Amino acid sequence: MSFRATVLTLYPEMFPGALGLSLSGRGLADGRWSLDTVQIRDFATDRHRSVDDTPAGGGAGMVLKPEVLARAIDHASPPGDERPRLLMSPRGRPLTQNRVRELAAGPGALIVCGRFEGVDQRVIEARNLEEVSIGDYILSGGEPAALVLLDAIVRLLPGVMGNAASGEEESFENGLLEHPHYTRPQDFEGVPIPDVLISGNHGKIAKWRREQAKLLTRERRPDLL
Repeated sequence: MSFRATVLTLYPEMFPGALGLSLSGRGLADGRWSLDTVQIRDFATDRHRSVDDTPAGGGAGMVLKPEVLARAIDHASPPGDERPRLLMSPRGRPLTQNRVRELAAGPGALIVCGRFEGVDQRVIEARNLEEVSIGDYILSGGEPAALVLLDAIVRLLPGVMGNAASGEEESFENGLLEHPHYTRPQDFEGVPIPDVLISGNHGKIAKWRREQAKLLTRERRPDLL
């Protein structure tokens, strides 16, 4: 059974976006994964199709109405749907490659894209939404974050990456940042490819790459060590 993604959003036209191109796009066309969007506004019941209201206690901005979002979630994920329910949120747990692998191994995901100031806490708790963050910065909405999340997941699905081994030494896969890469020409603007990479000694090459990965990780992301 292919990975099934359902995205709840006020802007369904943002999907598939970049996911319709390259590896993910081919995987989508081949049926290795599927993508559906649900327009949250369709579940508003007033004549203005309102989806937000002022925050309780005052303050700037608006908050997504719980009853509207709850109806959308219940429609998209009825009883028996075992997919995790994710809410893209800057206050969520940081997304890691380990979590991406877990999601890729599952049946799919329901992804809620927040807007405005956020989502009413009651619907987060009542519908068991797992808050996920892609970084310590603020976006205008959850849609770009959902695209990032799905891109990370889809590339790990069976048959999507042409050469599965190409992902095994990438950043975060082995707890380290990825080693530097080089290709022809052998001399670029006076800088040659390191001799070890053209030595033909695969043992030495593997050792060099591992050492370089450790150096880069120590310099740029010591928290990973």
